[in-house]
Amino acid sequence: MYDIIPAEYYFSIYLYGCMAFVFFTLLHTYVIKINDRKNIIYINVVGYFILIFLVFFMGFRPVSGRYFVDMRTYSYHFISYANGAPMIRSKDLFFHYFMKICSGIMGVNQFFFVCALVYLLPMYRVSKVFFGKYWFYSFLMFIISFSFWTYGVNGIRNGMATSLFLLGLSFNKNKINVFGMAISFLLAILVHKTLSLPVLAYTATLLFNNPKHYLKFWIACIPLSLVLGGLFTSTFTALGFGDERLNAYLSGGGGNSFRFDFLLYSTSAVVTGWYFIYKKQFKDKVYNHLFNAYLATNAFWILVIRANFSNRFAYLSWFMMGVVIIYPFLKHPINNKHIKIGKVIFFYFAFTYFMMELYYLIRGARA
Repeated sequence: MYDIIPAEYYFSIYLYGCMAFVFFTLLHTYVIKINDRKNIIYINVVGYFILIFLVFFMGFRPVSGRYFVDMRTYSYHFISYANGAPMIRSKDLFFHYFMKICSGIMGVNQFFFVCALVYLLPMYRVSKVFFGKYWFYSFLMFIISFSFWTYGVNGIRNGMATSLFLLGLSFNKNKINVFGMAISFLLAILVHKTLSLPVLAYTATLLFNNPKHYLKFWIACIPLSLVLGGLFTSTFTALGFGDERLNAYLSGGGGNSFRFDFLLYSTSAVVTGWYFIYKKQFKDKVYNHLFNAYLATNAFWILVIRANFSNRFAYLSWFMMGVVIIYPFLKHPINNKHIKIGKVIFFYFAFTYFMMELYYLIRGARA
């Protein structure tokens, strides 16, 4: 595929392909019941088509630093390893081991195909485990998320790490499969150190899982960040959070403004969880773990919201947003369930479309 489609068309094909499936799914929700046999056939056929297509479409895209940015750097290291270069040992050791092993048994395009598999398959698995025959709606929410494309083709290592975290979540249904979850979480941290934050947050929910206190903490972080944001940024930098690159993102110059637009985006998941848990009395321990972990990691981002590249910190919670929002709609009995699910998918994608196609064009750059 990498020698058939020019690199400059990939993003548009992805975005407008998602638009087509979102509109068609929305229409579908108005004309057929969610548990109708025809709908089950539809969501399986369309769901598996999207999954298989994206694995090959993203996995065999052309190597380009102009359109896929960090992909060029990954390919440079991979080709160097294939030619016998010694492995880089200063940082990201586990990922470089993975790249070194792959360089001895496959080409660079096959390597990115494997990366796409690692990125996409856990999204499918966690959707299937959580929602069974209705897995498609969750998977669609993942792939239409604001950060999905960026971390699949640019921030590849970070995207793979978050998907390994999702794989860990898939071992939590009814009771915790400690071994499977622990291995997945460990691999996520080894691939990208920043995943230690959502892992710690999720671990905390296993010990204390009351959403009320996590919500209070999340809300409190907003005025704290507005008043003392610089103090939190400098404190986390002094503590050596993450690695040198993350410290640079925190402490570098630039004086970014408070991102009310991104905060509003993050709030959509918070409001959804609050509404179902407290207004609809939705009681689900698995959802509480997920929702509370989202609140904790998003709260950290709010505290450092003015940092350079703060979207990299936001992604540590944003990658969970799709499932946090759609989970109660699929699990809780509500009137006109199918239509409401369709509307949720439509408005969730609308933000992605606006930000990726309009907002960043106005600002002259894409995230």
